[in-house]
Amino acid sequence: MRLLMTLLLILPGLALSQQSKQCGASGVWLEILGAGSGELSIDWAGPSYLVWVDDKARLLVDAGAGSTTQFTKAGGRFEDLDAIVLSSIQPALTGALPDYVQGSLSTARDRILPVFGPEGRGTHVGTTQLFDRLFGEQGAYPEYARLLRIRTLAGYRLNVKDIPTTGKRRWAGFRNSELQLSAIPVDHGDRPALAWRVDVGDIGFVFAGAFSHDKYDLVKFAQGADALVATHAVPESTRGALRESYAPPSKIGEVAAEAGVRTLILGQRAERTRGKETQSTDAITKNFKKSLIFANDLECWGF
Repeated sequence: MRLLMTLLLILPGLALSQQSKQCGASGVWLEILGAGSGELSIDWAGPSYLVWVDDKARLLVDAGAGSTTQFTKAGGRFEDLDAIVLSSIQPALTGALPDYVQGSLSTARDRILPVFGPEGRGTHVGTTQLFDRLFGEQGAYPEYARLLRIRTLAGYRLNVKDIPTTGKRRWAGFRNSELQLSAIPVDHGDRPALAWRVDVGDIGFVFAGAFSHDKYDLVKFAQGADALVATHAVPESTRGALRESYAPPSKIGEVAAEAGVRTLILGQRAERTRGKETQSTDAITKNFKKSLIFANDLECWGF
C-alpha cells in the first residue's frame, strides 16, 4: 500500500514533466542546436536550429554535423516535428541528414514529414536530388528508399520538395495549426540559397542564412520579426570572393535595423570570426541598437 501511494504521487509529476531541457514549458522559443560552421577546428556542432511551440520541437532548420546529438540533449522528439527546412545544400548544413533519417525509424513517428529546401542550379544539386542520391534506390543508403515513396496519406514518409531560388517571388506553401513557413531566394555567390521565415501566431523568426547582395528583399521579408538569425562567416575586414558570398557584420546590422527586428542572432560562426566579436559588434551597432546575440550551442530564447 505504501508503494502504491508513492507511485500515485510520482506519476502525475512524470506526466507533467517538461520535455525541453533549455527552453520554457510554454510559448514560442528558438534554440541553437549548433552554432559552428562545420570546420574541424571549432568545437561547436554544425549549423542547426529548433523552433519550440508549447514545449514541442516543431521545426528543424538545417542539419549540421553533430546536431542529432544536440537534438537529443535539447529534449526534442522527432515525432513532434512539423517540417525540416534547409537554407542551402552544402555539407555544413546537411551533414547530419543520414543520422536523422536512420534515427527516425526508431521513433514513434506515424505521419508524413515535409522537407523543404532550395532547388538546384548549374552544378549544384537541389534538395530532392540530394535526398535521391542519399536515400533513393540507387543512392548511398538504398535501404531507406521506401521513405521517399509517398503512396498513401497515412504512415511516416518524407515529402521532399524543391523551393525556387531565382526571381523575387515569396514562397508560402506550408501552414498548419501551429506555424506558417515562407521563403525567398538570397544571393550566396553561385550557390542556390534561401532565407526562411516561420510565424507562430504573432511571433516571427527569420533564418537569413548566408546572404550577400540582396539586402532590400531580405529587409522586406524580415520586417517586424522577433528574431533574425544570420550567418557570421566573415569579419568586417573581409574583401574579395568571400564578400561575394557572405554579408559582413555591417550589412547584417543594416538589414536588422531596417527590418525593425527585435533581436539579431549571429550563428554559423566561423573560425575566421572567432575572437573578433568586439569588431563585429562595433560594425553592427552602428545601425542596429537592439539585442545582439553571438550564438552558442544549446542556448534558447523565448519570445
